[in-house]
Amino acid sequence: MPSYEQLSELIDPESTVLLTVECQQGVVGPESALPELARAARTSGALANIARLVAAAHGSGVQVIHAIAERRPDGRGANRNARLFHAAERLPVQQLTGTTAVRVAAPIEVSEEDIVVRRLHGLSPIQGTEVDALLRNLGCRTLVVTGVSANVAVPNAVFDAVNRGYHALVVTDAVAGVPIDYTPAMIRHTLALVATLATTDEVLGCLRRPRRA
Repeated sequence: MPSYEQLSELIDPESTVLLTVECQQGVVGPESALPELARAARTSGALANIARLVAAAHGSGVQVIHAIAERRPDGRGANRNARLFHAAERLPVQQLTGTTAVRVAAPIEVSEEDIVVRRLHGLSPIQGTEVDALLRNLGCRTLVVTGVSANVAVPNAVFDAVNRGYHALVVTDAVAGVPIDYTPAMIRHTLALVATLATTDEVLGCLRRPRRA
């Protein structure tokens, strides 16, 4: 873990963006299409920690981007080149555009300043979406990554951020996957090689500190 000074240097509100990945009702909400993942996100405390981080970002001037995965009712443009996509088509809850399933899930609160980016294809919140261009226009240097799942979308986001020259910061207790014990192993053996790791409380300590003139 980085020192407080190192972390404070990384988390400058003017050049930091907080990304929430697929924290939508149809994924982590009570009526989730993926109940095991939703349960992991809630029982681990990850979803509550994401809500805390978002609230602190709102209070400190850090931009928040919510990355949502959805599909058109007719399925146009959606991937069909992996088992994951075929399985998703058979789930009882569909992440369809315009439905409650693709709204950001409680207890996360979305402010008017937040940006919601919706993708219709692929596995990554960054590749093939508006997120990279938005980050550059926002002057982002550090991307704080939270959300689900540790199995697919979160690693994709981290790798894509690093490949594009951003400093990725993974909030270790604000990420969830299945099975629940897979997440810390994946973070330790994979994401730790390319990203800075910090806990929610460590990040909050930097966001809430007084700034020097």
